[in-house]
Amino acid sequence: MATHQLNPMFKTSMVKNYKTQQQQQPRTPRFHVFNNVKTTSSTTTTTMSGRKLIESGTVKAIFPKEASSAMNSDGFILLDVRPTWEAEKARVVGSVHVPIFVEDTDNSPVTLLKKWVHLGYIGLWTGQYLTTLNPEFVGQVEVAIPDKASKVLVACGEGLRSLTAASKLYNGGYRNLGWLAGGFSRSKDDDFPVIEGTEKLQYATIGGVSYYFLQLLILLKAVGK
Repeated sequence: MATHQLNPMFKTSMVKNYKTQQQQQPRTPRFHVFNNVKTTSSTTTTTMSGRKLIESGTVKAIFPKEASSAMNSDGFILLDVRPTWEAEKARVVGSVHVPIFVEDTDNSPVTLLKKWVHLGYIGLWTGQYLTTLNPEFVGQVEVAIPDKASKVLVACGEGLRSLTAASKLYNGGYRNLGWLAGGFSRSKDDDFPVIEGTEKLQYATIGGVSYYFLQLLILLKAVGK
């Protein structure tokens, strides 16, 4: 059976013509770039975290010993964002109370399981309930402090929940914010003029089994004197 072979010169000519055609044809990109994409406000709005607000100096860090001066001389309104059960133990007279976290009252199987785990690992020791973010927080603050130009000193027990609250308020339009550094747990007896409640302000966050350990330590300290 005869075998047909291409003439070498003809083969070379075909290769050159193929390369020339490939170079002349526009290449189709593998990925398409869309230049007319419209962005919504939700994608362009930058959400500032509480920590970044403090680090940048946008929100002023105020220590408990400076709080009275900030309120009396600089016109700051003290916003207590602790849960209700902490504020009931001790609170600064004249402060505004709006909790950033509220008790999670959902009784779905998943939440009930979370509550059992929380009780075993945290709840028994600290006395804290399982909480969830207050969805109406900013709206409730707007009712209590309608002027968003007001100077607001955001405070909680240890300074962590108030970071979340400061971020929510800043992104909600409040621009003159202060943050109580370390929270009420770092305060001394004379840092705030008038306190109401059954406990000392610095101990109001403590509950559960740890509360009884605290009382024992206070008793031992008093006996030691």
